[in-house]
Amino acid sequence: MHIDSYTRKRTWIVASYGLKIQLEREKDDTIGYFIVSEELKDCIIAFEMQGHKIDLEEALSAGTGCSWMQNNSMLQSGEGCPDLKQGLVCSAIPTERAKVSSVQDLFEFISSGPLIDKMGFSKEKIGDSIDKWIAYNSYLCRLFQLNELYLTIPQKVRFFHYYIPVFLWCEDQISQHVSKFKDGEDIPPLVIGFSAPQGCGKTTLAFALDYLFRVTGRKSATISIDDFYLTAEGQFRGNAGSHDLQLSVETLTAISKLTKEGTKMKLPRYDKSAYNGRGDRADPSTWPEIEGPLTVVLYEGWMLGFKPLPVEVVKAVDPQLETVNKNLEAYFDAWDKFIKAWIVIKIKDPSCVYEWRLQAEIAMREAGNPGMSDEEVKDFVSRYLPAYHAYLPTLYSEGPNGSDPEHTLIIEIDDGRNPI
Repeated sequence: MHIDSYTRKRTWIVASYGLKIQLEREKDDTIGYFIVSEELKDCIIAFEMQGHKIDLEEALSAGTGCSWMQNNSMLQSGEGCPDLKQGLVCSAIPTERAKVSSVQDLFEFISSGPLIDKMGFSKEKIGDSIDKWIAYNSYLCRLFQLNELYLTIPQKVRFFHYYIPVFLWCEDQISQHVSKFKDGEDIPPLVIGFSAPQGCGKTTLAFALDYLFRVTGRKSATISIDDFYLTAEGQFRGNAGSHDLQLSVETLTAISKLTKEGTKMKLPRYDKSAYNGRGDRADPSTWPEIEGPLTVVLYEGWMLGFKPLPVEVVKAVDPQLETVNKNLEAYFDAWDKFIKAWIVIKIKDPSCVYEWRLQAEIAMREAGNPGMSDEEVKDFVSRYLPAYHAYLPTLYSEGPNGSDPEHTLIIEIDDGRNPI
């Protein structure tokens, strides 16, 4: 939908990106919208509701308040996130007037992000696509049930400095992947691997990217190495050797064939809450069904891309890693060879994995799901730490097993899980 009748040289950004907002201006309507004034180069973020209005003319002349940089707290309204088809921009209702920020403010905030130079985003490219950044932020606010007018600085950083830049990088990787095929050829989905320690936010990142792909019209799927753990009967959940490699080969091969309309398959899933948090493969009747043609598959795991090392190296870290190291030899053909683009999330100290994992288990318990106790978390994470100490240095210095540097993005994060 394109609207240009409200006033000269103004466009409705959200509408043009498919949010299907109801724009009737009847007196009792509740509407949310973005307006960009090309003359003033101001981005007016407005939200109107019955009994609460933001005057656009006052907003246009509102001076310097910059909502992108101010430390506003997220409004807790208790309202749920509206469905995409309902078309509302905000999921929480503001109780005061929103500040206005200019396009220049937003441009400077985006440009200050730590990933911009690494991804090769020029200022010209950011300026030309500023409307996309705004729209993608709106989608993410809807997904995470946040009021985009009152984002905190950490929330703005997470979206504008992390999730959206990574999404744009993924889009570029998809374009390069598609360009390798001739017209009429079946194009298999691009499998993007996310190698990152437990608890650092890789699953949430993949969740956000999957949503952005879907709302922008691309079919995507997510899968985790956890989904290939052996069942509880034969499982010692953890290092190399605890996965059903035959299932992973069959699954990833079948995914690569989802190139046509009507092709379908079910993806295996792992239930981390089973057996009081020890986990087990979910019942196949609960596995989600995906349908082709798929554009992209987001494949995440804590040990994706680990390379076997000389025996003396791993034994120096922990003698028990010798068996793990031997088992790793089979993982390239089972996992890594299917991955054509990589995102590696780098941490400074593996010891932070314990705190992150503990936070995840506490959240699981608070949500009413079974979870490990604090002592069980400590015991569980301790099984992984030797592997982190042994394999992460090579992963960070050489890249994942079989990776191409031209298609690999390494993102270093801090203790707050934000890129640095």
